[in-house]
Amino acid sequence: MMTISISPTLRDIRFNLPAHNVTHWHKDGMNVSQYLNTMSLFLPVGERFFIKSVRLFRKQVTDKALLKSMSAFIGQEAMHGREHDELNKLLEQSGTPAKAQEKIVERLLDFAQRVAPPEHQLAATISLEHLTGLLADSLLNNPDSLDGSDERYSAMWRWHAYEETEHKAVAFDVYQHVMGNNLNAYLLRCFWLVTATSIYFALQYPFYIENVRRQNGMRDVKGWIKGVNFLWGKPGLKRQCVGAWLDWFKPGFHPWDHDNRHHLEKFEELLKPVLNNDPEYQAADAAMS
Repeated sequence: MMTISISPTLRDIRFNLPAHNVTHWHKDGMNVSQYLNTMSLFLPVGERFFIKSVRLFRKQVTDKALLKSMSAFIGQEAMHGREHDELNKLLEQSGTPAKAQEKIVERLLDFAQRVAPPEHQLAATISLEHLTGLLADSLLNNPDSLDGSDERYSAMWRWHAYEETEHKAVAFDVYQHVMGNNLNAYLLRCFWLVTATSIYFALQYPFYIENVRRQNGMRDVKGWIKGVNFLWGKPGLKRQCVGAWLDWFKPGFHPWDHDNRHHLEKFEELLKPVLNNDPEYQAADAAMS
C-alpha cells in the first residue's frame, strides 16, 4: 500500500462561542447538543494526556520529519484543549456539571500516568486517537449533520474534526518508531483499544444522561429519538465508525489505510463564514504566514 505522509499545521483559532445557547446550539435540539457537549468534557484533560504521552518518547525519535509532526501534533492538541476549556466553562455556567465530570476523567488519566509504563500510555493514546479520528471522519463525511446549527459551534467541531484527521497518524507513527511492528506491539495496541473504548463508553453515556437530565430532558421522547438517530440511526455517526474501528485489529494496520485526505482540502470551506468574518483569526493567520 502507498505510504501517505501528512504534516499537520499549527493554527491559532478562537471561536468565541456564545453562552446563551450552549445547551441548545444544535439544530436537532438539546439532546444532540448535550451529547456533543459531553464529548467536550473529555477533551481538555484527554489532550493533555496525549501530549504528555508523546513527549515521553521525543528523545527516542530520530526522524526529523516525524519530530516536526510531533511538535505540530502537540500544538494542535493544545489549541483543541484551550477551545474546549472555553466551551466547558460555558457548560458549567449553564448548570451542566462540567467540572465534576471533567475531574473524574482527570483522576483516571492521572492514575494511568502514575502506574502505567510509558509504552502503555502511548498505546492508550493511539487507541483514543483512533476513536477521535473515526468520529472526525464520520462528522466530515456527513456535513449536513451540523448544517443549520449555530455557526460558531459547528465551526469549532468541524475545525477539531479537520485537525484530528490531519494528525491522526502522528502518535501512531511514534508508536511504530519506538515499538516496531512485532507481536508485542500489536497485542498491546489491541488490548488498549478495547480497554480505552470500554472505559470511554462507560463514562460517556452516564455523563450524557445526567447532562440531559440537568436540562429537564429525560421525558423528551422526540429528543431521545433524535439523539439515537444522530449516533446510531440516520446519519448514525457512531454506526458509521464500527467497521473502521474493527480494522485496528488487522496486523499491519495504519490510520492512513483509511485514506480521507480529500477532507484536508476543505478547511476554509468548512469554517465559513466564521473565519472569513473574524478579525482575530485573520490577524492571527497573517502573523503566522
